Amino acid sequence: MRRAATEAGATPSEPSYDGHDAQLIPAGPIVTIGGTRGRPLVADVVRRELTRLILGGEFPVGSKLPNEDRLCERFGVSRVTIREAVRGLIEDGLVVRRHGSGTYVTRRPLIRNSLDLNYSYTEHFQASGLRPGRKLVGLRTRPATDDDAEALAIDVGTPVREIRRVRTADGRPAIFSVDRIPAAILTAALDRSDYAGSLYRVLTDAGHPISHAEAILRPEVADKELARVLDVSAGTPVQQLRQVDFDVAGTPVMVSDEWHVTSIIELRVYRRGPGPVG
Repeated sequence: MRRAATEAGATPSEPSYDGHDAQLIPAGPIVTIGGTRGRPLVADVVRRELTRLILGGEFPVGSKLPNEDRLCERFGVSRVTIREAVRGLIEDGLVVRRHGSGTYVTRRPLIRNSLDLNYSYTEHFQASGLRPGRKLVGLRTRPATDDDAEALAIDVGTPVREIRRVRTADGRPAIFSVDRIPAAILTAALDRSDYAGSLYRVLTDAGHPISHAEAILRPEVADKELARVLDVSAGTPVQQLRQVDFDVAGTPVMVSDEWHVTSIIELRVYRRGPGPVG
């Protein structure tokens, strides 16, 4: 495993930061990022509601989900929508389909984040039955490093706005993130609460709505500083996610590094297949 990075663009704390006056920002309006912009798909709404019912105990582990007709009646949607919502639950690992028998609830995770969908952590925590929170621990403008410049397709030294936040689940640190956005994009006057909230909303308001993202996942172990931020022991395994977000014009507008506490949140990929067998 790699030890959590300590270079200028990724350390959890630096003397130039204003983390001494960090404040807990209540969860506010959220932006759902999916295959299309705007309102979430009906299947996603049904999927979240079924997730809430499963985690809330209405459908306990080992129980069988109601058949499609009953679910259609309950949610007032079509069979196609129900099938898509249930497929999402299967991808999340919440249910399993048994041929000729039905669909059954499996073990409950703490939080499972499916990497095939780019969405709000606040919304995901809420759907998992946990109280979300966001804490801004660092905010500054600095010159872009070589790493930033390569990811954002800008020149080294170009001013970037760097935002450091901790996301909590029921008050427990779950994710530490370091996000960098070219400062030239952020022309509107913004205060600390704007940066503590949805950065996708900030970018949308700046005229750069997000179209898609590219991410790399790798295991690390927490060094002393990261352990302090995430309230874990030094040497604890964490999942590190590097992501670059692109706007609708295909321009990279944000690069992010995230460290996920594996005892709280599990990063998953649903793999279809198998592919061609030689």
